Amino acid sequence: MDEGDRLAAVFEEHRARLRVIAYRMLGSASEADDAVQETWLRLSRSDTGDVANLAGWLTTVVSRVCIDVLRSRQVRREDLVGHELPESAEGDEHRVEPEGEALLADAVGRALLVVLGTLRPAERVAFVLHDMFALPFDEIAPIVARSPVATKKLASRARQRLRGTTTAPDAEIARHRAIVEAFLVASRGGDLDTLVELLDPDVVRHADRSALPAGAATVVRGASTVARETRVFAARAAIAEPALIDGAVGVVIAPNGLLRLVLTVTIKEDRITEIEVIADEERLRNLRITVPGGWRRPGVS
Repeated sequence: MDEGDRLAAVFEEHRARLRVIAYRMLGSASEADDAVQETWLRLSRSDTGDVANLAGWLTTVVSRVCIDVLRSRQVRREDLVGHELPESAEGDEHRVEPEGEALLADAVGRALLVVLGTLRPAERVAFVLHDMFALPFDEIAPIVARSPVATKKLASRARQRLRGTTTAPDAEIARHRAIVEAFLVASRGGDLDTLVELLDPDVVRHADRSALPAGAATVVRGASTVARETRVFAARAAIAEPALIDGAVGVVIAPNGLLRLVLTVTIKEDRITEIEVIADEERLRNLRITVPGGWRRPGVS
């Protein structure tokens, strides 16, 4: 086997892991694929004869490529929130998010991707590499051009922003999350009876005009009416995910990690009494969205 074939074999062995690293940093499957391809090009052009740990070298390179992408986003002032919904929203999330991207998002959690998108590039990289892939800070430090101590502080700041705080007791948060998840499951399946059971008889649904199809009412009242409406938006519910919204359990809808809608949910006596659907860009920007550590999915290491 010549050197080119050997490098190609080693790269293929690590390709899947590199793609997951890149996706968790970038939140986009297409950009992750581009970052992995750029990593291969750099490997094929480099003299790696003296590299003792090629897996570590590849991790460093893909991470630096991702940092460049994240910084480029800042220069272009790209914003991951407030993207306008199409007039006909049913099913659009599935067209936006291809199957491969949906699988990656499911593994990481769309809510986590949304919050990761609020971090600065160095914070995001330090958090992803340390908290998700268990790299030591002395190996991450050269990637983010910081000392190990400063890199540890970056990850700590990211962790605090991701997890946030809430004044509600843990037991209440867990109970409310279970109710919201049951609501989403029933919405996805069009289970009208379960939806009505979860909703207070006098529940009120408020929504920004931009979140609704043309002609839909911005305020809807009553469990049966809200439940029937919810079934219409089953496609959105398919990619909805619980998160903490300003310290209370709510829902984010974020195809490809791009925040499109937030549902704030008021729960009293274990029934949903109010739902507010937020799509306005300025309102989305001002929300504090966090994901407590205990909410991580099994696929997030």
